[in-house]
Amino acid sequence: MDQPKRYLITSALPYANGELHLGHLAGAYLPADIYVRYLRLLGKDVVWVCGSDEHGAAITMRAKKEGISPKEIIDKYHELNKATFKKLGISFDYYHRTSAQLHHETSQDFFLRLHEKGDEFEVRTTKQYYDADFDQFLADRYIKGTCPRCGHEEAYGDQCENCGSDLSPIELIDPVSTLSGKKPELRETQHWYFKLDEHEAWLREWIATGKLDGEQHHNPDNWKKHVIGQCLSWLDNGLQPRSITRDLDWGISVPLEGAEGKVLYVWFDAPIGYISSTKQWALENGTDWEQYWRDEDTALIHFIGKDNIVFHCIIFPALLRAYGGYVLPQNVPANQFLNFEGQKFSKSKGWGIEQHAYLDEFADFPNKEDALRYALLRNLPENRDSDFKWDEYVDYHDKELADKLGNFLNRVIVLTNKYFDGQVPEVQPGVSDAIQGAIELTDKLTAEIEAFSFKQAGLYLIELASYGNTYLQDVSPWKIWKTEPDSPLIKECIYVSLQIATLISALCEPFIPFTSPRVRKQLNLPPLENGDLTEVLRKLKAGESLLPANHRVGEPEVLFPKIHDRKDTSRLEIINRQKEKLEAILAAERGPEREPMKPEIQFDDFVKLDLRTGTITAAEKVPKADKLLKLSVDLASEQRTVVSGIAEHYKAEEIVGKQVVLVANLAPRKLRGILSQGMILMAENADGKLVFVSPEDGFGNGWTVR
Repeated sequence: MDQPKRYLITSALPYANGELHLGHLAGAYLPADIYVRYLRLLGKDVVWVCGSDEHGAAITMRAKKEGISPKEIIDKYHELNKATFKKLGISFDYYHRTSAQLHHETSQDFFLRLHEKGDEFEVRTTKQYYDADFDQFLADRYIKGTCPRCGHEEAYGDQCENCGSDLSPIELIDPVSTLSGKKPELRETQHWYFKLDEHEAWLREWIATGKLDGEQHHNPDNWKKHVIGQCLSWLDNGLQPRSITRDLDWGISVPLEGAEGKVLYVWFDAPIGYISSTKQWALENGTDWEQYWRDEDTALIHFIGKDNIVFHCIIFPALLRAYGGYVLPQNVPANQFLNFEGQKFSKSKGWGIEQHAYLDEFADFPNKEDALRYALLRNLPENRDSDFKWDEYVDYHDKELADKLGNFLNRVIVLTNKYFDGQVPEVQPGVSDAIQGAIELTDKLTAEIEAFSFKQAGLYLIELASYGNTYLQDVSPWKIWKTEPDSPLIKECIYVSLQIATLISALCEPFIPFTSPRVRKQLNLPPLENGDLTEVLRKLKAGESLLPANHRVGEPEVLFPKIHDRKDTSRLEIINRQKEKLEAILAAERGPEREPMKPEIQFDDFVKLDLRTGTITAAEKVPKADKLLKLSVDLASEQRTVVSGIAEHYKAEEIVGKQVVLVANLAPRKLRGILSQGMILMAENADGKLVFVSPEDGFGNGWTVR
């Protein structure tokens, strides 16, 4: 397959119904940004589109919760998320929104084209869940229940977010309406179904072999295994016609007579948002959108999370092919999920941190954007779920960005200013052994980016800085300077180190774009422009100088002030505040501290206890004893009298008939003149509240508790 003439990159459209957290950033946006920045540096024709997904049940659910209109919701979160992406260096070419008129027109055109073809849709009258309390049919996201595949109790009517299974509402076990909390009823309604099943054969061949109409379309070996696996598993279960309309009052209206009150299913219109976003970008830039969607020399690549694989690899490609004339994706490098300190992100629990909240809370943190980007890069869930931890954030920042990358660049600039008055020394041209090592690492780095392995590519960037540090340390020009200040070894060492530093200034831009111009400023170079990396790589392999002799560098600068710094604890204090917040959340979940465990006993000690089930048949207060109740306990074979210190917690008449567990072989003891023949087992919380330890109702009396 030839190299494409152009690239169209998409990232999953985020719902405009709430703030985006760090897991979102690691899933579909940071990886795409790294890839797009790399392509631009190579001078490729690339367009990256995204935008807010502003239809569907999630929007109306949030609007109902906040008591405002859906439009107020989408306006609020569209602007917030768009601005936050920009602050973090996520460099979309266009960030559109699906509420725009152009998107409505594009989606309706898609529907009408498929409708007019006559063989892609069928109209069905089916039964759909209806909430009588709210007088409306329920979209998939308005229904929750137990997943029939994995047993997760919080599955939605369209998908289980625990196992990723695609579902229909009627498959859910014990479904309930998210509006009323009641079990919904089934009522008849009419909808348009896309005949997805008729696309099964070519989809299977295209996904499994990469072939389309007998020609090689893409290399399936370059697709992630979990993407191929999930798609083939879905196909193995057999494709079914899929409803593409809904009964809702928010969304894109179905443009047909007799379809009043119907809107397009959000998963029909949302991917079309990539097309409308490209159209809007083209309009504003005076170019033709169709070359990016209809020319076979375009590589279409979708960056998504694993929960969207089926929609981007099966449903959307089928819609594009049914319409006709559209390119299909060359790759869908879906990431898995990022957890936060060992748990899933949870807004309700306050577990995690949103992107905009990070920027606010780390406002005084130098290079906070790249510090976060790099920590997420090191934890990208490319092939399995991963975990973001604040302690690792600190380690990645201090040990890799500060100690390796920042330290090498700083040393090189300092030594150049000290020994050569800030000028690049003259040396014999050619590729030295030291430069050859840098070339090999660069080749590995670029190969990993092109294979969508961004975490490993980032590690090679740090390895290149470590390589430079090791080379500098091995030569130790400061030692040679003491006896031979004119030694050619010093010149060669500083020259080579400056070439590696210049190379790093270009290679780091896709990963830490806020740092790259700062590095280049120290080297007295302008910020990178599109196509510059191609020339850097050409010069590197040809043995030409990346930074020519007599070029004057700038002044050194600390790029990443360390978090663990004895002189300045401000950055560590920010991290510690974050960790304290999480500990407070965990403490609230755990509740008050429990009593410490008693000393260890042996099994033989335990089996000496005779624990029996019983029922309290009578109870009365012990005279002149505020805390004591006299109980009669039925053990089936006998009646026991027990004096128990529970009068402050229970009234005598409340506990008659209560089933209990009794220590039956405790030596009898007189309390207030009453012989107590055992002890009732109770549990006590931090407030001193006592509750009975009881068997299940109707268990029977006198049975052994083991």
